[in-house]
Amino acid sequence: MRFLMENDQMSGTLIDNRRTTGIVRALLVTAMMALPVALSGCAETQFLIHTAKRVTQPDQPAAGGGTYKIGKPYQIEGVWYYPKEDFEYDETGIASWYGVEFHGRATANGEAYDMNALTAAHRTLPMPSFVRVTNLENGRSVVLKVNDRGPFAKSRIIDLSRRSAQLLGYQNQGTARVRVQILADQSRVVAVRLQNQDQLARIGTPITVDRLPKASVSSESMPAPEGANSSPVATAPVPAPTSKPSAPVTLTRPVETAAVNPVDQEVRQELVKPTKIFIQAGAFGRFDNADRVRAKLAALGNVFLDQVVLNDRDLYRVRVGPIANVAEADHLLGRVIATGYGDAKIIVD
Repeated sequence: MRFLMENDQMSGTLIDNRRTTGIVRALLVTAMMALPVALSGCAETQFLIHTAKRVTQPDQPAAGGGTYKIGKPYQIEGVWYYPKEDFEYDETGIASWYGVEFHGRATANGEAYDMNALTAAHRTLPMPSFVRVTNLENGRSVVLKVNDRGPFAKSRIIDLSRRSAQLLGYQNQGTARVRVQILADQSRVVAVRLQNQDQLARIGTPITVDRLPKASVSSESMPAPEGANSSPVATAPVPAPTSKPSAPVTLTRPVETAAVNPVDQEVRQELVKPTKIFIQAGAFGRFDNADRVRAKLAALGNVFLDQVVLNDRDLYRVRVGPIANVAEADHLLGRVIATGYGDAKIIVD
């Protein structure tokens, strides 16, 4: 009886082993058939990654957190905004800044807002992308990472972190006239890398993309912004004269801010010319339409027509000004909008 039971057990084991072997063979065949497709996809992904790595400077550390996001059109207080990739973006206007009340909250692309980081909010640029912001009142210029949406006050074009406003020298006054220019190459690299990272995560590959450009600032020597320490300025050594022009020498200043470690930051000093503030009620292709608007707004002050050529097309811009300061411009903008020109905006020129 025991002999028969042992034979039955041995037979059962053999049958189980044969079944297992058959399953393993089937899985191996399926895996071998799928391998060329997987390798092809990985090869294409790796090619894109390596291409991006060649573009990025090797000394740029990783920027963590968040995803690449453009976003769909959205509406805030009756105004529609249309996010898009615009690698030729270059605009002048009024900048504001935001700080403590938003510190630690999630930004529009999933990062945590850090008021001591070099970041900014923009209404339509991709996130993240990199922009150079120049204070047209004092010439200070910084490179910032756009990782949030805003500002939604109609009279502002960009909202900076508190630290960025400190470095540009307008934290105390709250606003500044600025020029915002996208850094096309750096922004394209970030777009390629983060989109590839998302793709790699979806297919479960162990490949990672771990290096991105980061926001930076560069500048000439100047008085330390409020909140900075009083460490002496270290001047970079000047290279000996050669037959070729040498690269410009920059000065760096150690800066220490709350809740972050001391870092070397540079602020570039640009040459800027005096600017004026206007309210632009609209731009029209026909003189008679523009002139009617000018007549309707005449009671608000100095209203004039400004003729320009844009994309081989004559335009007549209706403008009010110049205006003494941002507070007066905000007030006058409200009056122009109330008159019926909802697309009116503040212009710095």
